[in-house]
Amino acid sequence: MFKKLYHTICKDTASKNESAKLIIVTRMLTILMICYTTLVMFSLHSYTNGLLFVGLWLLLFIGVLPLSYRLKTFTTFCFLNILILIWIAATILCFGWNIGTQQFLLALVVFCFFAKYGHEALKILYVVLLLLVRIALYLYSARHAPILSVEPVMGHTLQILNTLAIYVSISVIMVIFSRDSQALEGKLIEYNEQLMKQANTDPLTGLSNRRCTTAYLEKLLDRPSTSISICLCDIDWFKKVNDTYGHEMGDEVLKKISETFQNSLPSDCFISRWGGEEFLLIFPSHNGDESRIHLSTLSQDIRDLTFRSGDIDFHVTMTFGLVEYDYVSSLDTLLQEADSKLYYGKEHGRDQVVF
Repeated sequence: MFKKLYHTICKDTASKNESAKLIIVTRMLTILMICYTTLVMFSLHSYTNGLLFVGLWLLLFIGVLPLSYRLKTFTTFCFLNILILIWIAATILCFGWNIGTQQFLLALVVFCFFAKYGHEALKILYVVLLLLVRIALYLYSARHAPILSVEPVMGHTLQILNTLAIYVSISVIMVIFSRDSQALEGKLIEYNEQLMKQANTDPLTGLSNRRCTTAYLEKLLDRPSTSISICLCDIDWFKKVNDTYGHEMGDEVLKKISETFQNSLPSDCFISRWGGEEFLLIFPSHNGDESRIHLSTLSQDIRDLTFRSGDIDFHVTMTFGLVEYDYVSSLDTLLQEADSKLYYGKEHGRDQVVF
């Protein structure tokens, strides 16, 4: 039954240059108004005049459905808006202000703004019109008694029915019109996150790149609260690896060493590929002595790595230049000092931590 109703609502929605969503929402609101007025009729079964009044509006709302398959989408939308607006005014005149029918004007406001792209001036004008209608109906109700008086219990029943209908109406409008835009926004956010990740990540190793690392360091050194150590390190004889075993093997060495960094170093250590076979390691909560211990363990883990090219196994080593932040030096000074210590290690035997 529901599947058939869904297909009926979505029937003939592919009109050229017209919104499929708009006609679907229009039909759903029409069906909602039919259900709502039917419930009101059952509630007013003991009020003959009220029953006839609501029955007339039930027939009018039923008549909108077949029109939605014949008229243009925007024409049907306008017709339903006018019909609901007249129904609001007539219901307030008939039953009074306290049953809450005027709140349907809020649904019309939401319907108006989601209905059509652009035309903001006309939308604002329409909202102002709805506001004036609401004020006029309030002033009229304050000075005139309703045509039909209902008992307080019946007034509360109608208030509850109106509240439910209004909430469902606004929910239907917002869910249908915002669903695709939310999905699109979600995809856009995901795409932006991917772009940001690509901009900040080295594609080969998956580590942070130089740009991301520099930004992190500047922020870290701006307001240091603990000891900070920085290490610039380099794979020994890496050019020989590329020349002997090929660049693909060189890439494999870079990736394997990057994994070893992540497995061997503390979780708070910031690891980045600084360029080529050079890496920058940042210890944001470790002094130089503590960092040196971690680097010694890392150095041994790297020596233990075995790489295989054809039938040949080989090993690599790394040299580390470590400095501790003195809370005074600039970022450039720290990097130059780390680079000097790395160079010293290269010139004096390699495969060591220089601090």
